[in-house]
Amino acid sequence: MNVMLLTDLGVAMMSEEQLQNEMLYQTTMSLARTMIEEGMISEEDYHEFDTIMLEKYHPVFGTLFSDISLN
Repeated sequence: MNVMLLTDLGVAMMSEEQLQNEMLYQTTMSLARTMIEEGMISEEDYHEFDTIMLEKYHPVFGTLFSDISLN
């Protein structure tokens, strides 16, 4: 099953695997942000972890947000 995404540039197709990878990446990074808020990891640890997760999941939209400051 393909997923259709409406963008400013038109419609983009996302495969089931891409959708799953995107959801796993977003969920994982949400948990990592919570860990920062709770003082469990540093912002440096978060960015190192983000790099690893970007390589693992190759998210379509995650790359748009990966460089945004957490402050």
